[in-house]
Amino acid sequence: MAGQEKAAGAQAEMEERLHQEMLNIRAEFDNCPVDGAACDYAMEECFLPMPDGVKLHTVIYKPSDKQSFPVLIQRSCYPANMEIYKVYGQELTKRGYGYVLQICRGTGKSGGQWEPNVNERRDGIATLSWLNAQDWAESIGYFGASYLALTGWAVADVVPDKVKGMMLTVYGTDRFKSAYEKRLFRHDVLTGWSMANAGHPVEADYLESCRYRPHAKVDEQMWGGRLDWYQDWIHAVKRSDAYWQQGWWKELAEIPAKVKVPVYIVDAWYDHHFGSAMNTYISLNEETKEHSWMDVGCWNHMCENCIEWGEQKNLENGDVKRTLEWFDLLLKKKEMPQKRIRAYVMREDCWQKLETWPLPSGCVKKFYIREDRSLGEDTGRAGEITFDYDPENPCPSHGAESVLTTITEAGSLKQPEPDYRPDVVSFLSEPLTRELAMAGQIKVHLRVRTDADDTAFSAKLCEVFPDGKAYNIRSGITTIAADMPQDAVYSPGEEAAVCIEFWDIVWTVKPESRLRLDISSSDFPQYTAHSNYAGIWSEQEKSRIAHQVICTGNAGCYLEIPLSPAQK
Repeated sequence: MAGQEKAAGAQAEMEERLHQEMLNIRAEFDNCPVDGAACDYAMEECFLPMPDGVKLHTVIYKPSDKQSFPVLIQRSCYPANMEIYKVYGQELTKRGYGYVLQICRGTGKSGGQWEPNVNERRDGIATLSWLNAQDWAESIGYFGASYLALTGWAVADVVPDKVKGMMLTVYGTDRFKSAYEKRLFRHDVLTGWSMANAGHPVEADYLESCRYRPHAKVDEQMWGGRLDWYQDWIHAVKRSDAYWQQGWWKELAEIPAKVKVPVYIVDAWYDHHFGSAMNTYISLNEETKEHSWMDVGCWNHMCENCIEWGEQKNLENGDVKRTLEWFDLLLKKKEMPQKRIRAYVMREDCWQKLETWPLPSGCVKKFYIREDRSLGEDTGRAGEITFDYDPENPCPSHGAESVLTTITEAGSLKQPEPDYRPDVVSFLSEPLTRELAMAGQIKVHLRVRTDADDTAFSAKLCEVFPDGKAYNIRSGITTIAADMPQDAVYSPGEEAAVCIEFWDIVWTVKPESRLRLDISSSDFPQYTAHSNYAGIWSEQEKSRIAHQVICTGNAGCYLEIPLSPAQK
């Protein structure tokens, strides 16, 4: 009974979130007035046959007063969102667009068997070929967010001639980056998503599922049946593993380099696909980049404001205005876009135009991690700071980049006091005398020891405002095994060098603020809690407490901050 009540509560919460999202999208359209008289529309449904005979539920909205018109299409595996798609159909036809929505194989009313990701290329190719042959489709634009962006990337290199461009948001083609960080699995992204999209109801508790050991048995023991695709994810812990280097994920990763139509990539500092999306933009060929746009904003995966400090008036969160701007240019004005890259500057509440991505290298400022738990100049004095890490009591994720299931923890959030747990060690700088303009990838270099065969070290960088309140900037995690030289094996008790690499950020730390760096060994459920045993994490049957040592006062223990080229 308790499980049923919890499932009912989760269902009600999801329905409320979807309803609010629908209202937000309608409000966004209301803020984008119709140019001229609004068009009436006609709506029809069909079941479009795929080459193997499976029929996919397809909904078509057409402006009633036009014989041919530009068409926007998206393909979705979320039939629960039909009310949201209805808003798109109604509002786009008012503006002279046709709108086609197709529900992915094995979901909703569509036939076939649901297997995430792998059918989207062949089904997408067939659907676009059909749409390309329709007389009423004057030109075509493809758009979507998250999995709906995946369905676009799946065919981006083989679109027919009427497809003039794509707008693909909060997703990237580097699936490994969205699954792992230094051999630690992103539970809050893929375990939570798998439970919600298993193809059958899963009523198991989410956090209990993340904690289950050995995790390789969680699907059969707690979820009601084996998920082969999830098993693949939780066992392929290295980028070099065959699973990522062949088949669909390899093919997907190679698609951006072959795309020939303009692409508008939109992502955000606190979206869990940010790292993958940035790698995707980098992978575009140079000719396509010259006619593509990229925006990096500040919101979570649902385009919600996720900053707990200050007042933000220029977030521009929401895709409707961008969608209309992009496709009005491509499909109505029939103009080729010119390269544009913009990033939202944290603490400045403004957007900055960039010449290139990744951000150009400027100077690097180092803050050394010192034995008195401060950040500053290198004193040369050696020291050690110790703490114990218990995998059965991991640090909870709060203020995170890579969360989805617990999305309220995403963003720049107020942090607890320094050293708020015995397994969190905080280092604090002096107040800054001038602003510090960060731009690029922050890194934390540590010299460490442990009595375990392998373990993890995590880091979180915060700005401490003059009033003493701290808000996270970026966080990350690594394992000793991931940072060891190839084929090397760690021996318990020996000193090792590790590097915690954060995702890029553009953030201006204000004068009189301090920097705070928290070092620990876990960040759960953003990442799996390391068992302190060597090997594949999902096969570990037990855990143990590790006694951790941070070796301060040497040249290998420091915080590395890339500065904006404008800061000298």
